[in-house]
Amino acid sequence: MTSVASFFFGLVVALSCLSLQLALASDPGHLQDFCVAASRVITVLLNGVACKNPSTVTANDFYFRGLHVAGNTSNAQGSRVTPVFAAQLPGLNTLGISMVRIDYAAGGQNPPHTHPRATEILLVLQGSLEVGFVTSNPNNRHFTKTLYKGDVFVFPSNTIHYQRNTNWKAPAVAIAALSSQNPGATTIANAVFGSQPGISADILAKSFSLDVATVNFMQSKF
Repeated sequence: MTSVASFFFGLVVALSCLSLQLALASDPGHLQDFCVAASRVITVLLNGVACKNPSTVTANDFYFRGLHVAGNTSNAQGSRVTPVFAAQLPGLNTLGISMVRIDYAAGGQNPPHTHPRATEILLVLQGSLEVGFVTSNPNNRHFTKTLYKGDVFVFPSNTIHYQRNTNWKAPAVAIAALSSQNPGATTIANAVFGSQPGISADILAKSFSLDVATVNFMQSKF
């Protein structure tokens, strides 16, 4: 193979790999105008939800009502996420996008968590929020900002991130859009200390430089 031919062959391979990487970076593209989610009672496992017969699709399949209603924040974290995923809005199926409303009690927080399948962009509708995310190893850089009504912040896919209401006297509200119909969420504390079956206490003690008794106490909270 000549040097010129080798160059073009290498270029084609590189572009093919890049295209594959980009294709895998988000939900699969759709091959029709829409694929409204059918009943979730199906007998096969799919990466997504089976399509409803297009002839039976109506406008209501692309409609959701409920984000005007405040979520119940009477819990330990003082926050509530109201999702609009494909499970709640069938018309989102295969479109690679979803959204949530997040309500925060005074001083409430959405604790450190990740979305394994989505980037998130958040808009503050009411109040003020301290937000932040941490990059991957080895740098673990912490990017943080205080947001006010109308401010927007983005959390890159799969980074650990959080929000906290900075006002201890009034609630806050935000809307977030995510780049997946089913972004998933892994709350760090729940995953580490509340997994079933639990992670061995001596492993966690060594990982967090804690004694086993402290780890056992933490696990008992979850």
